[in-house]
Amino acid sequence: MATGPMGSTYSVIGERYRQILARDGVRLHLVSTNGAAENIRLLSRPSGVEAGFVQAGTVAERDTQGLVSLGTLFYQEAWLFCHCPNPVPSPKQWNGWRVSIGPVGSTSRSLALKLFALNGVDTQQLRLFDYPLEQTAQALRAGQLDAALIVTGWDSPVVQSLARAPDIQLLGFPRADAYVALYPALNKLVLPRGVADLAANRPPDDTPLIASKASLAVRTDVHPALQFLLLRAASEVHSRPAMFQRAGEFPAAEEIDIPLSSEARNFYRSGPTFLQRTLPFWLAEFVQRMMILIVPLVGVVYPLWSLAPKLYFWLRRRRLYPMYRELKLIEGELRVATPSMKIALTERLDELERRARGMTMPGLLTESIYRLRANVQALRDLAQADEAGRSAVRDLSSSDPVNKR
Repeated sequence: MATGPMGSTYSVIGERYRQILARDGVRLHLVSTNGAAENIRLLSRPSGVEAGFVQAGTVAERDTQGLVSLGTLFYQEAWLFCHCPNPVPSPKQWNGWRVSIGPVGSTSRSLALKLFALNGVDTQQLRLFDYPLEQTAQALRAGQLDAALIVTGWDSPVVQSLARAPDIQLLGFPRADAYVALYPALNKLVLPRGVADLAANRPPDDTPLIASKASLAVRTDVHPALQFLLLRAASEVHSRPAMFQRAGEFPAAEEIDIPLSSEARNFYRSGPTFLQRTLPFWLAEFVQRMMILIVPLVGVVYPLWSLAPKLYFWLRRRRLYPMYRELKLIEGELRVATPSMKIALTERLDELERRARGMTMPGLLTESIYRLRANVQALRDLAQADEAGRSAVRDLSSSDPVNKR
């Protein structure tokens, strides 16, 4: 996962993510970068980086292909510090000033150049440096820089140490509302007076800031299970109240520059599933995968299973049909049989009964066997009777289940 410079908010939060994912046996490799702009470049090309922090308003549409967002996470404020006299001159009067705007590929550099252009500052008259975060702080304290623009969160130790430093001034953005109106991806925040050091009253006044929201972007081929782990880590890290956010404000299902992934939409809409809430990650993932395989199988097997008893009884009953047809033929022949023919018919009836005795049927079909044998015996009795019994033969078929069908 691409984070940011050492000591930045991205770096600090990336380490917290790494620790949280390690609890579920997932190893998260952190890649230090110059900032969000470099993170986007790494994500948008084959680099081995699969996730990274990005900044709202800094992602070009051409770089969003193959990427999805897991939502917004926190504010990234722009901090303008100076080691300069008071009152601070206008930036247009900074001719010859030594100003660090961050390395190439950092959010702070792109924002600084944009702000200079908006305010009509000729960067050719400045001495620009591309110091990383910690080197910027050291150079400011040592008087080797006159000013620096840093984009990172309040929880960065570098920002808090500079805000408390007595010889460093935090310059606000008095026209923050105008910047927000011109660039909707920006937000106006206010750093309260004295919040860095109440005893020393640092900063001495409420300080308006401009900030953008940071998002967590992943490649579209990142497995949904890993996306869930990152979302759960984001909830654990970012849902608490902080300097510029309310409890539960982040992470949020906001699409800024990059579309939300389907896994993120489900997470923000419904939260973790019952299995994810109650089982260890690996077990919940195993059960969910099994359900994906089993549910369609059940959809096929259950109808077949419900039809199996009916099919079984139909197949067993079907074995009786030829015997009842044979019985019906014998009955018809008895109507016109001579005494010599009756002997042959009686032998056929005996064979039919032997076949019936040799058949095994489930309990519900046993009655059909007994009825068949009873009909065989009735025809046998009639075959052995005198001619007076012939009239009874005409009515015998009324008990035949084949005729009832």
